[in-house]
Amino acid sequence: MSDSLNKIQAMRYNRQIVLPQIDLDGQERLLNARVLVMGVGGLGCHAAQSLVASGVGQITLVDDDTVSATNLPRQILFTDASVGQSKVTAARQRLQQLNPDCQINCRDYRPDPQQLDALARQHDVVLDCTDHKTAREQINHSCVNALTPLVSGAAIRFEGQLFVSRFEPDMPCYHCLGNLFTDPVSSCTESGIFSPVVAIIGLQQALIAMQLLAQFGQPPLGKLVLFDALCHQWQTFTVPKSAACSVCGSP
Repeated sequence: MSDSLNKIQAMRYNRQIVLPQIDLDGQERLLNARVLVMGVGGLGCHAAQSLVASGVGQITLVDDDTVSATNLPRQILFTDASVGQSKVTAARQRLQQLNPDCQINCRDYRPDPQQLDALARQHDVVLDCTDHKTAREQINHSCVNALTPLVSGAAIRFEGQLFVSRFEPDMPCYHCLGNLFTDPVSSCTESGIFSPVVAIIGLQQALIAMQLLAQFGQPPLGKLVLFDALCHQWQTFTVPKSAACSVCGSP
């Protein structure tokens, strides 16, 4: 049975509820939603904070890393006192303070393919906030298997990227995108990253996830969205589905 907003929650989210695109129905969809956040780095911290503050009822945080001092400029859920702690544990503590009504689950390990498939099936939307191609491909594969919508984000230097798929007929997956473009082999450690870019992309991931969950607006399904922070320019490209894709293509 779906949960309904109580009076206290209705008051808390009043500024969202008065938006006709959301209303009580949309806010209750958020309340009953389950979101999987893969990676609690810069993207994951900003996305998770927005999801929890906005009233998403349940999120699961997955990350096997610990907090380091070099994370602090971008990963806003952590403080100096968090250094050395598990990222998911430290993030949950801050998020529970932000909104005690949200159920926050932690997975402080790197799931194998079977575990990842199960996690994707258990959630309504998956946010890929990881930072390397192997993890992205595994997450995409599990989302395709589970038919769970995927919101993928990436950021490096002054550049951000978003890709969204709901795995409907003729909808491309992340592997279709990868067949068109070569991912950069450099990491943020090598190339650097400007903190506000991570915030912008992580918040965009949260926005798109909530659009999918509360069913409002026009999320960029099947599209690649690029952000250039140096000139404040956004570009959107339609990604074609590959019939020969080894993940989502025709058997």
